[in-house]
Amino acid sequence: MPSRTPSSSLFGDAESPSPSSSKATGWINAHCDGGARGNPGPAGYGAQIVDDSGAVIAELSEFLGFKTNNFAEYSGLLGCLNYALEHGHPRLRVVSDSELMVKQIQGKYQVKSPDLKPLFEEAKRRIAKLDGFQISHALRHKNKEADRLANEAMDRGMKRPPAAPPVIARATPYPQKSEAPPTPPAPKADTMLRGFTRDGVVHILGDTRLPDGIFVKIIRE
Repeated sequence: MPSRTPSSSLFGDAESPSPSSSKATGWINAHCDGGARGNPGPAGYGAQIVDDSGAVIAELSEFLGFKTNNFAEYSGLLGCLNYALEHGHPRLRVVSDSELMVKQIQGKYQVKSPDLKPLFEEAKRRIAKLDGFQISHALRHKNKEADRLANEAMDRGMKRPPAAPPVIARATPYPQKSEAPPTPPAPKADTMLRGFTRDGVVHILGDTRLPDGIFVKIIRE
């Protein structure tokens, strides 16, 4: 199983090794993907890197915070470039399902977004340090492993401990028993009470509460 490789900072300086010190003389191939749940929203990227024989040599997966889809796609490309440079692989092929990013790197589309320009310029700077670079577009169903790694990154980021929940007031007007008004004591059995009737209902005068289940005697005055 390949080791999961945490990516270095997107804007970190990664110097290209000289050809004589390179660990590999052939090509490595990377499938990368990025996404955001909400655009912008919780974002992450993933990449699977294989050698020229098809053996998996690395998997990259990083949560990026609250970003856009396009930011995440460029982050995936930068992660692959950084891996190639740091591990001495002078030739890199990249496959991405972001048509926008691929055509911008190929020079077919202009980069108009002020948020993407720094990412584009950093990608070109790193590409210039390689002996060989190719990038191509593929449909999402041909980029499944990178998509899986990107979703794993977003899942990890979204499972961070949530902030303390807000205090919700209780529906009862007396949350604590001690705050409720005291119940008036029940009258003694021989106490004369005064009241009146209305619509067949007896109304007792004064702040008197009769307990349930007692019998009373009513005398007309």
